[in-house]
Amino acid sequence: MGRKIERIAVLTSGGDAPGMNACIRAVVRTGIYHHIEMFGVMQGYQGLIQDEIIPLNSKSVSNIVQRGGTILKTARCMEFKTSEGRKTAYENLQKHKIDGLIVIGGDGSFTGAEIFSREYDIPVMGVPGTIDNDLFGTDFTIGFDTANNTVIEAIDKIRDTAASHDRLFFVEVMGRDAGYIALWSAIGGGAEAVLIPEKETSVDDLVDKLMIDLGNAKTSSIVVVAEGEHGGGAMAIAEKVKERFNYDTKVSILGHFQRGGSPTSFDRVLASRLGQAAVEALLKGYSRKMAGMISNKVALTSIDLAIKNKTEMDESLIELVNILAI
Repeated sequence: MGRKIERIAVLTSGGDAPGMNACIRAVVRTGIYHHIEMFGVMQGYQGLIQDEIIPLNSKSVSNIVQRGGTILKTARCMEFKTSEGRKTAYENLQKHKIDGLIVIGGDGSFTGAEIFSREYDIPVMGVPGTIDNDLFGTDFTIGFDTANNTVIEAIDKIRDTAASHDRLFFVEVMGRDAGYIALWSAIGGGAEAVLIPEKETSVDDLVDKLMIDLGNAKTSSIVVVAEGEHGGGAMAIAEKVKERFNYDTKVSILGHFQRGGSPTSFDRVLASRLGQAAVEALLKGYSRKMAGMISNKVALTSIDLAIKNKTEMDESLIELVNILAI
């Protein structure tokens, strides 16, 4: 068993993700349930350095489970990457007598948490809050399901226009380094093709596929593209395809539209379970672990492994896109 935990602070860091508020709520109320004093850090690591640390009670997190974004705000903080910045952050935690920290965020946020915990021997737990679904040690990250549903809703609307005008639409989604949103939304949205960083697809191969679709009398097509693919995302690919394929081509870039909105029921439940698990793991003496969900069971993975290990893309899902697009 580790040291006795009496005061816990929670922060959100990196890009916001739908479900972060549900997780904050679960963290705070689980702490209160176990007679722990709870605190929130505004603006992520920046708030640790600037001493924007506030007490939280059950009422503080009322009526937020359905809200997107994060009530604690989030910010990138270059100062926390310096030893001087982390020293100031630790001194502020000491001032408030906080002896445990929960970080909701992605791999960059976890990297900071790992370093901070090792330098000052403060117990830290991570909760995976990122729409990219790219952290090892969990089947799903908080926000991925909502973002995926947002993209599918957009694809459904775009397909109506594509079919009405016999057009080829390229839909660009987030996922420069991880193609999970692109792949899942391509399957759920009935796309004819998907371009993701984990699977190289040449423009020639894409054109060949679209030619087959045309031969099968398809009057419209949707291609989902992870941002950054082929050096310029959907715009660059659309231009290359136009040069070789005589078809009315349009591009729709969804951008930060994917981050917002009320979280789905799945994300609310996932966030609540992981928030509870993170607090109770701290109280049991765990540190530098990420609370994830594997096969619908809570699983603790070292933050170091969660950052360094890469989740393998399921090849069968990539094949499924091709099978369903015939």
